[in-house]
Amino acid sequence: MNRKAVIAVGVVALGVAGAWLAFNRIARGGRPAAAPGSAVQVGRVRQNQPLDEDYFRPHPIGRPLEGNPWITDLLICDLDGDGLKDVLVADGRLNKVTWIRQVSLGKFEEQDIGGPIQGPAHLEVADLRGTGHLDVLVASMGIIFPDNDKIGSVVILENDGTNHFTNHVLLDKVARVTYVQAARLTKHSVLPDLVIGQFGYLEGEIRWMENMGNGTYKSHQLLDLPGTIHAPAADMHGDGNMDIVALVSKKVEEVHMFTGDGQGNFKDQVIHGSTNQDYGSSGLTIADVNQDGLPDVIFTNGDGFSYATPGPRPWHGVHWLQNMGGGKFTYHKVGDFSGAFSPIAVDLRGSGHMDIVATSCFNDWSDKDAVSLMAFENDGHERFTPRILARAPTHLVVVKAADMFNDGRIELVTGSFAFYPPYDHVSRVTLWEHKE
Repeated sequence: MNRKAVIAVGVVALGVAGAWLAFNRIARGGRPAAAPGSAVQVGRVRQNQPLDEDYFRPHPIGRPLEGNPWITDLLICDLDGDGLKDVLVADGRLNKVTWIRQVSLGKFEEQDIGGPIQGPAHLEVADLRGTGHLDVLVASMGIIFPDNDKIGSVVILENDGTNHFTNHVLLDKVARVTYVQAARLTKHSVLPDLVIGQFGYLEGEIRWMENMGNGTYKSHQLLDLPGTIHAPAADMHGDGNMDIVALVSKKVEEVHMFTGDGQGNFKDQVIHGSTNQDYGSSGLTIADVNQDGLPDVIFTNGDGFSYATPGPRPWHGVHWLQNMGGGKFTYHKVGDFSGAFSPIAVDLRGSGHMDIVATSCFNDWSDKDAVSLMAFENDGHERFTPRILARAPTHLVVVKAADMFNDGRIELVTGSFAFYPPYDHVSRVTLWEHKE
């Protein structure tokens, strides 16, 4: 299947004769090395307002919009440890990572961190060196659009503890990298290991890199296939061992689970797949949707770049693989959503139930009624009702959720990848605050 080659989101995705972007940040279970700003967010304050287009008030944060934005990923975290949540931005057009710092409650200022990084696609944070400071992990594609050359890399923006970051190339001259995450993948891991997804183009792979200490890593291949979008680590079996779940979309459209034994060995199992070569897988996250103690898999298919006319298709939507234990999963269709990307699990209204939020990057933006942000509200019995949150801004490729103002309520942050017209209602980075 000659479909994708990442643009992200998370992420994250441009398809076939096009590119894939690995955007969306992934929720993690088990014992990840560092999970500041986990993608699973729970509101502590009950909200009575219904989920609809009046629930949030969107406004831009960070630098003003110039041209058409190519935001490939976002990450919410408290990077400087001052108690206020910030937003990290991967900008695929400007080839840089920036920090939208919340300098005081509700006031944001954006600055570059580190040096240029070609084709940044995915962001994570972790204390990789045991310094007590968060480093920034960057998956670099080299270039966003399709290329089979070995131009990918993993770059660490090393934090000196004074808000100064220095580029350190950990892996380079490999197939285009679209995902990286730090996690202790073995029981004897002292410092975080790394999971790396290489979308590549005609060639790609998934590998994990064992942290040997002193800044050295040993590489272990898990899958010899191109097309990895996301590959988060989580304890999927509840046995204390970290596993890896990967969404792969190029020659195949599959969800793989690599079951770990805690000793660095992983067994591959395909837990879901589609025979539709135009399926358009676009994002995956891990979350305990029904709160039974077993992490589930949520994924979207909404990539529309590979079609002759970019845009939505009737099979696009949001999906839930319910973890039944013992390596078995039950498939559920959460709902239809044209151009769906970047699924996250979040209790939006403080109801105690996990809702699912997703964006649309590839919709028909010439239609004023096209939806760009959707919530699927959980009634407490995992019956999901679609709730339109917004029709603009458009071209949303990634969404993250957090209590941005420490008041017990959940806000959203979105990023746009404006790849095809019309561009009448595009944004760069948008904060979605409560109206009430």
